[in-house]
Amino acid sequence: MEKQPNNPLHGKRLDAILEELLDYYGGWKPLGQQITINCFLDNPSLKSSLTFLRKTPWARKKVEDLYLEVLVKS
Repeated sequence: MEKQPNNPLHGKRLDAILEELLDYYGGWKPLGQQITINCFLDNPSLKSSLTFLRKTPWARKKVEDLYLEVLVKS
């Protein structure tokens, strides 16, 4: 297995990333204002959002990029 010491996403689960973003922004609505995708705006849930993000690479990248921005700010 390849080591990635400089990759802050290495070993980080998508559900943990999403939960941290929800905590940071204070819920689905503010998160949906940061990343405008329907799974955050229309009847959001952790399960449905994870299902969508796992199937949609461009949306997952947006979530991961936002998470990296939040890490830099913290």
